Amino acid sequence: MSDTHADLPEPTVEATLPTIVELCKQRGIIFPSSEIYGGFRSTWDYGPLGVELKENVKRQWWRAMVQLRDDIVGLDASILMHPKVWEASGHLANFSDPLVECTRCHKRFRADHLEEAIAAGELASMVCPDCGGALSDPRNFNLMFKTHAGPVDDEGAVVWLRPETAQGMFVDFATIQRTSRKKVPFGIAQMGKSFRNEITPGNFVFRTREFEQMEMEFFVEPGTDEEWHQFWIDERRRWYEDLGIRSENIRVREHEADELSHYAKRTVDLEFYFPDPSMGWSELEGIANRTDFDLKAHEAASGQDLSYFDQAADRRYHPYVIEPAAGATRATLAFLYDAYRVEQAPDADGNLQERVVLKLDPRLAPYQVAVLPLSKKPELSEVSRRVFDLLKVDRMVEYDETQSIGRRYRRQDEIGTPACVTVDFETLEDSAVTVRDRDTMAQERVSIDRLPAYLDERLPRR
Repeated sequence: MSDTHADLPEPTVEATLPTIVELCKQRGIIFPSSEIYGGFRSTWDYGPLGVELKENVKRQWWRAMVQLRDDIVGLDASILMHPKVWEASGHLANFSDPLVECTRCHKRFRADHLEEAIAAGELASMVCPDCGGALSDPRNFNLMFKTHAGPVDDEGAVVWLRPETAQGMFVDFATIQRTSRKKVPFGIAQMGKSFRNEITPGNFVFRTREFEQMEMEFFVEPGTDEEWHQFWIDERRRWYEDLGIRSENIRVREHEADELSHYAKRTVDLEFYFPDPSMGWSELEGIANRTDFDLKAHEAASGQDLSYFDQAADRRYHPYVIEPAAGATRATLAFLYDAYRVEQAPDADGNLQERVVLKLDPRLAPYQVAVLPLSKKPELSEVSRRVFDLLKVDRMVEYDETQSIGRRYRRQDEIGTPACVTVDFETLEDSAVTVRDRDTMAQERVSIDRLPAYLDERLPRR
């Protein structure tokens, strides 16, 4: 069931969109693509920290959906598929948004987004939000990217960049079921790039034309679909909360009948609160009951049998499908938002100063540990490098010996590193280091030989 929104506590997200964008750019997490050429609209590059964070999000999704279950297997299907896949799936006919164009400045907008802005009081009437000009009548705009395969640029060579990863799991259903020997209920999971020619991309990496998805198709016996649908709604919400999203910042929204996709019996969105006037509560993940639409549609178009034979019941049927569909890029953005804190913390002299800290779950943090020699003196560097080599086998570890130790602590706080290991001159005498906790800033002396076990007790492996 949907949350009763009026009964929910107020969200506690502190950061604004400009704050997150600035943090990401300054720390090399996410920044504009092709920036030396002025950038290219709605394309972003994930830098050294960003790629680690996003990969950790994907790794935790795969761990929860595949590694820890015996009823879900993985797939990596091709981005380019036979054009008939998109005819059968309904994407060529139905995958569109209503487009309007300003008759004065000729900018284009999604009509449904402008209607939502009017309902929210952000726009007074159906006019161009940039110049106030009159808008054209809406017309449908297909969101799929068209390209050509092979050397000839004609209609016979048209192919499409996939707008979702789901269809590969449907067309490969029979092969995967046979080779994996899985019985219904079972699932197929996939992560990968998808492409949508959005009319109005924006809000940083929230809506882009190129993005990464984490989708799973769970095939169930008809009649058990509603129970399984609710199971995955609850399971997926738990996943976000287990990785640090505070419960007040995530909610369940039921799709109304007039917004259901053509294949859906029921769909809910898990929404996250993005504290920006143009975003607010926005979709983080959709969880749909797709019925048996996809398997039957591809069976009819291909002429291949995509039914399932239940040996125990001695009957054949087309499974219903429950689909949790998440965006790796959106999830990464949500984890950044929720982890962002501004706190008062004492400096080396005991004076309170402001510190920015990303309280990311250690399983998501780009670096789990930073090794910080107190100075660049060779004798400290030598020991520090040995500590780095000791820890890097099992964890992502950063080595940093630039600037004062206080500034280096603050830098690690700001990128979410859970633990800092400081090598000082006492280390040369006692073979111990100081371990500083990101959240409490408490420090503890630990012998180097006990350091891996000490960290294992406090920081979960990825």
